[in-house]
Parts: sequence; C-alpha cells; structure tokens
Amino acid sequence: MNEVNTILKKLTETLEARKKDDPTKSYTASLYRDGLEAILKKVNEEAFETIIAARQGDNKELVHELADLWFHTLVLLAHKNLTVEDVLTELSRREGMSGIEEKQSRAPKMK
Repeated sequence: MNEVNTILKKLTETLEARKKDDPTKSYTASLYRDGLEAILKKVNEEAFETIIAARQGDNKELVHELADLWFHTLVLLAHKNLTVEDVLTELSRREGMSGIEEKQSRAPKMK
C-alpha cells in the first residue's frame, strides 16, 4: 500500500506543477488551459474506452484504459482544487455502509 501512496503523491504533485507549465509543451497543462469541459470530455472518453476494454476481455487493455481514466479523473480533481485525500475520506465515510444506505444518506440533488 505504501507504493500506491507514493505513486499517487508523486502524480498529484506533478499534476499541480503542470498547472504552471506551458500548454504547448505539456498535454496536462493544455487540459487545464482548455478548462473543465475539455477535462470532462477526456474523462468521458476514457470511461467509454474502459467499458469497451472490459467487454472485450483483454485485461492488459483494460488496465491501460483504467490508468488513462484514473489519470484524467486526477486531472479533474486537481482542476477543481480537490485531492485524492478528499476522495479517500469519502470512501472511508462509506465503509461498512450498504450502497442503499449510503445513497439514502445523501442530500437530494437539485434539478
């Protein structure tokens, strides 16, 4: 687990640093420059590619696509000034709670 924390910490630091990089030289900096909609488009694209890979049964491709999806969701978190710790705190809050119970504990969404 320590290795996972190290990888996530390094990646988080890199993503923060990319906010200041030249968008013509950094893909991640270009996503930040292009804004939320561009980042959401990539998250959506990678989620779809993950689904395709899972259905095709190629585990190597699935891992590749999941890595892309995780990366782009981390970019989204950084763009929104959120952290991996924010997500882990939420997961910890849900520990031991059924999915049904967790959904019922949420405030109703405004439409």
